[in-house]
Amino acid sequence: MALLFKVDDSRGSVWKSLFEQHAPDIDVRLWPDMGDPLQVRYFAAWQPPQDLLARFPNLEVIFATSAGVDQFDLGELPEHIQVVRMLDPGIAQGIVEYACFAVLSLHRQIPLYVRQQQAGVWKEHALTPARRRRVGVMGLGNLGLAVTQALRPFGFELRGWSRSQKHIDGVQCYAGDDQLKPFLAQCDILICLLPLTDDTRGVLNAQTFAAMPKGAQLINLGRGGHLIERDLLDALDSGQLSEAVVDVLEDEPPSTDHPFWHHPNIWLTPHIGANTSPDTAFEVLLGNLRRHQQGEAMQGVIARHQGY
Repeated sequence: MALLFKVDDSRGSVWKSLFEQHAPDIDVRLWPDMGDPLQVRYFAAWQPPQDLLARFPNLEVIFATSAGVDQFDLGELPEHIQVVRMLDPGIAQGIVEYACFAVLSLHRQIPLYVRQQQAGVWKEHALTPARRRRVGVMGLGNLGLAVTQALRPFGFELRGWSRSQKHIDGVQCYAGDDQLKPFLAQCDILICLLPLTDDTRGVLNAQTFAAMPKGAQLINLGRGGHLIERDLLDALDSGQLSEAVVDVLEDEPPSTDHPFWHHPNIWLTPHIGANTSPDTAFEVLLGNLRRHQQGEAMQGVIARHQGY
């Protein structure tokens, strides 16, 4: 019974070393050195090859090396193969760090002061107290919950929106399509942490931006597919939105002529919000392997009909 990783060489060597030290009974292989394909029961990757089942007919579980699985073509996978997303605490920590950096930068008008520095302008602007700044989080799963709790000590007015109703201390929660616009109307800074599904694709669009207060700001830490890029540019150029921090794009890396590169009101980062680290993810993955071996339910198994 083998576990095959399809990851970059540096991470693969770390994964293999951790299993050798702590779980030597598990046969860990690194793509493309897969050995006997009939022995592969587990496959771990950002995105598996299309001919996965033909290669490994005895496959039972696919472990995503990411918090989301939208990069998988779930329709090509039989129901008996479980797909498990990565519940790496390091991912949550990375997202929390990035979200706090972005929210505080926007709250304290750092993009404006950076532009002033570049222009040689020394000018002070009035500061809005955190208690009067409304921060909204779209997506209240593990990551959204962690972000709201990390932002609480700063004193922001916190809102959250999700498909199903949630109850979080210190957060005014909204749910469902009927409550989306009322939620957006209360967001001076909007953070997207939604999973990418058929229902959420393109959710950051002209209608969404129009429902927000004029001059509001956007942080996209979800997926590039959530954002209609042309609509963001229009909203920024019209002043409906004032700033955007974008960590993910539909096509990565973007072309050299992509308008986000040089837009004065966009901070663009290369999908660095969080990355799976073998050091922090190992115990989670090993725990799920042991549960599966013992016939127990694994943590993070996705619901096919929901896509997460």
